[in-house]
Amino acid sequence: MTIETKVISLAQAIGLDVKTLRTAQGDLTSLSTTAKGSLAAAINELFTALDGAGASINDVSGNGDTLVVWSANKVYNAIEAAKVAVKSDLTGAASAAYDTFVELQALIEADETLTSALSTAVTNRVRYDAAQTLSLAQQLTACTNIGVGDPAHDFAADYSAAKV
Repeated sequence: MTIETKVISLAQAIGLDVKTLRTAQGDLTSLSTTAKGSLAAAINELFTALDGAGASINDVSGNGDTLVVWSANKVYNAIEAAKVAVKSDLTGAASAAYDTFVELQALIEADETLTSALSTAVTNRVRYDAAQTLSLAQQLTACTNIGVGDPAHDFAADYSAAKV
C-alpha cells in the first residue's frame, strides 16, 4: 500500500466522520433566533441584540477570555506583545548585531567556512524539485526527519483506533 493510498484512505475516514458531525449538528429551525436559515444570520442577530443591550468593553480580562470585549487599544497592545515574542522566538535572544535576517545574511556571506559547510549540507538534502534515487534506509531517514515516520505505516488504522 503506497503513502498516496494510505492518505486517501485517511481522507475517506475523516470525510465519513465529517458527515456524521454534520448530521449531529441539528436542525437550524430549532434556533431561538428569528434567522433560522443561516448560522451567520443568527450570529449577526445575536450580535445586534448584545450591542443593543449595552455590551461593554472589559480590558481587565486576560488573554484567552472569550466572553468579553476588548478595546482596540488592548487588542493592539496584545498584538504588539505577540510580535515581540515571535521575534524573540525566531532570533533565540540573539544580540542586536544578529537579530535580523539581513544581519545573518551578511554574517553567512562573510564566513567562507560556514558557507562551505552549508553548501555541503544542502547537497545532502532530499530534493523536491527533481527526482532522486534513495535507498530504503535513506527513505526511512528522510521520512522520519520530516515527521512522516515509516513510509509503510498505516495511518488510517491509527485514526480508526484513536476515534474508538
